[in-house]
Amino acid sequence: MKSITNRRNALRTIAGAGAATLAAPHIAGAQANGTTWKIQTSWPGGAGLQIFKDWCATIQEKTGGELAFTPFGANDVVGDFQLYDAVKNGVLDAVNPFTIYAQGIIPAATFLTSIPLGLRNPHEFDVFYYGLGGIDIARELYAAQGMHFVGPVHHGPNIIHSKVPIRSIDDFRGRKMRLPGGMVAEVFTEIGAETTVLPGSEIFPALEKGTIDVADYVGPAVNYALGFSQVTDYIVMGPPGFMSLYQPVDIMDITVGMDAWNALSPEMQQFVEMETHVYSDMHHAAIQAADQEAWGKFEADGTEVTRLSQDDVALMTEVAVPIWYDYANRDPQAARVFKIQLDYMMSGSLGYVDPALTEGLELKL
Repeated sequence: MKSITNRRNALRTIAGAGAATLAAPHIAGAQANGTTWKIQTSWPGGAGLQIFKDWCATIQEKTGGELAFTPFGANDVVGDFQLYDAVKNGVLDAVNPFTIYAQGIIPAATFLTSIPLGLRNPHEFDVFYYGLGGIDIARELYAAQGMHFVGPVHHGPNIIHSKVPIRSIDDFRGRKMRLPGGMVAEVFTEIGAETTVLPGSEIFPALEKGTIDVADYVGPAVNYALGFSQVTDYIVMGPPGFMSLYQPVDIMDITVGMDAWNALSPEMQQFVEMETHVYSDMHHAAIQAADQEAWGKFEADGTEVTRLSQDDVALMTEVAVPIWYDYANRDPQAARVFKIQLDYMMSGSLGYVDPALTEGLELKL
């Protein structure tokens, strides 16, 4: 009887091991031979960083161990403005930056994200990228730099924090203001602000020391977690329904070094592309949900929300349109991207741009 019992126990052990092997034979093999990417985001903290890390943690299970992401926050490996060099040199395999940061090496990247008074809703950028050919142009331009642009990632409008009340665009005059540079900075310079470029991780200390009076950054949840209510008293918004005039849909992206990208199988490349869609949707929704909680926290801290008017929108549009053309005409690829967006904005679908504002302006394609 004892022999039979031992045999049964042995069979149970073998069966259990067999079931485990049948359930996940590919996982054990793939984990032994899998690829791990080092990927750094531009998020320095708060909800944005946590959402990014949570997403990265799902990749290994979703791919059965064939691919895994090791996430890093802003400045953990390199500074924000060194991300692209790090990807091209193999220090990082992939990055999740704010797309505007690429404008230093890819001038057309200015138009791969929000421009002041430009496309105003996430779905409009989805139309631009996936319906009107923007993704193909982006990949072409990044490939020339030794990188693969996987796809855009939405998070929401940027907002402005201020030490002083700003109730019209005239109130920006003379203010020391942090902006991400490029076209956005030029628009605010045109209306009288004294602009400077700082990475996100340096905004809080600059506001605290009084080096700057005003700073744009991302949305309420992230900015609250970064302590902006401790060093500013006001948040400056557009009219109701138009949170941000200058970056109404700030775009991040997933960009991969070309060597790392080419090392993936075609099936895994397709997975990463589709997973970027998933991340964009979930990231955007989770950020907006966190923002709803953050508004109450700002109010409790005594932060006042001020809003610009529709007249300010019209005035800033008049300032912005010639600057659009100026930036587009600096680079043939920028003009190519901008033309797609301009046609869309002037179409019956949107109607954001009155043709009268473009009279006398020429696009050099």
